[in-house]
Amino acid sequence: MGKDEKREVIIDVQNVSLTYETNTKPITALEDINLQIKKGEFLCVLGPSGCGKSTLLKIIAGYIIPTTGSCLMQGEPIKGPDWHRGVVFQSPTLYPWMSVRKNIEYGPRVRSLPQDEIKRIGQHYLEQVGLIEFGDKATFELSGGMKQRVALARALANEPEVILMDEPFGALDALTRVNMQTLIRNIWKDTKSTIFMITHDIDEALSLGTKVVVMSKTPGKILKEFSLDFTYTAMTNKNGRVKVGEEYIKIKEEIVDIISQ
Repeated sequence: MGKDEKREVIIDVQNVSLTYETNTKPITALEDINLQIKKGEFLCVLGPSGCGKSTLLKIIAGYIIPTTGSCLMQGEPIKGPDWHRGVVFQSPTLYPWMSVRKNIEYGPRVRSLPQDEIKRIGQHYLEQVGLIEFGDKATFELSGGMKQRVALARALANEPEVILMDEPFGALDALTRVNMQTLIRNIWKDTKSTIFMITHDIDEALSLGTKVVVMSKTPGKILKEFSLDFTYTAMTNKNGRVKVGEEYIKIKEEIVDIISQ
């Protein structure tokens, strides 16, 4: 049995389908999805636009209940949103009337943690995302990349079991995007967290994911899973980037072929 097989299953998606009722006819967004997310994995989901990637994330987050099948977290059915599953969207949903620090502290404050613990958590995650000198700034004063760092820190501040990310770097410029990829990889390594991330970018998925799942066009089905270790090699490179070799190119071309079907 391999090392990955021994890991605890945190999220178990079992035979999940989701059908939306519309004015004309029902639309099936997801069909018979089976997926396990194991502790410590960095799972990236790829697929064409409209294939149900975000729907799957919303089911795992607890925002949507599947039409058929079940979604479990550590053996218990997911019945609604829960701080054990932190969510980061493409557009950072920050509270503009709060400072950067207050945004990050929001979750622990809602959970009524002790005041000194809230301050410790806020300070720690400001440091984690490199915004220590911006703690008292208003969020509207920040660049897009900085806002996304705050959104990430706010999700991390609850110290969730799983971080769910819906194209979190999609709206960023190329350089900021690469910097954010390095940041999230380092945080994942340091915190030993479990991450489920949707992306349209095949290179992003290959350079971050320990597992990459490729979905079909609507209705979304899982066509193939890849187990990867490129993200570990990136950690050993001084520039924090993946070395693009023969294996990388071969897998990338296979994914392009699958998505283009």
